[in-house]
Amino acid sequence: MIDTAQALLAALSGVAVGFTLGLVGGGGSILAVPLMVYVVGVKSPHVAIGTSALAVAVNALAGLAGHARAHNVNWRCGGTYALAGVAGAFAGSSLGKAFDGQKLLFLFALLMLVVAGVMFKGRGDQGIEGVVCNRDNFPKVASFGFGTGILSGFFGIGGGFLIVPGLIASTSMTIYRAIGTSLVAVTAFGLTTALNYAFSGMLDWGLAAAFIAGGVLGSLGGTAVSRRLSASKGRLNSVFAAMIVMVAVYMLVRSWQALAA
Repeated sequence: MIDTAQALLAALSGVAVGFTLGLVGGGGSILAVPLMVYVVGVKSPHVAIGTSALAVAVNALAGLAGHARAHNVNWRCGGTYALAGVAGAFAGSSLGKAFDGQKLLFLFALLMLVVAGVMFKGRGDQGIEGVVCNRDNFPKVASFGFGTGILSGFFGIGGGFLIVPGLIASTSMTIYRAIGTSLVAVTAFGLTTALNYAFSGMLDWGLAAAFIAGGVLGSLGGTAVSRRLSASKGRLNSVFAAMIVMVAVYMLVRSWQALAA
């Protein structure tokens, strides 16, 4: 059983995650694991990862509903990407469960810095409106989906901060469209990872419920702000990259201290 203070911290963390998911698609999965470890106080990195994966998946689903109402989801591209990535997410999460927890967090933080650099470098790319997924680009979209699925499962994240640039690279769609579409894959990858961890007893259902409750509220606000920022693609990319860097640096310091202890 979780105590009241821990449940409240999980709910407040969920608000932050949900808001970020609605704003930038994948930021929620970046924040969920460190919040679960360093704010909520989950001792086992693996339990934090499994619990976060479920919370992010459900919150991504709530964010997806908002983007769908705004007609900002390319369902064919999102479905193709997600289906190819589910197999990768299962393989990656199986490997992640057997990997040392603190080393997993450290590698996760390094990956975040790489992705932040890629997103910041591409902040001026406008993308193309109205792109479609068909037999011509299906292999490229599927290969990007499978690859990000492996990384998503291994690091126990929804993977949106990987999926957004992956969708842009494989389809040339705009970032705002990629953010909405990415939530299809975030939901699928998160559920795959969570179920794999739950099967091994590495998921706290009570904390997940509190996290999800806060996240549903936060996602509504994040989606609304995302619409206002959509006119400035560079600003949205910069916010995305800066958030990743700040969290990554903190995680590097904390995980390095734990490994050195």
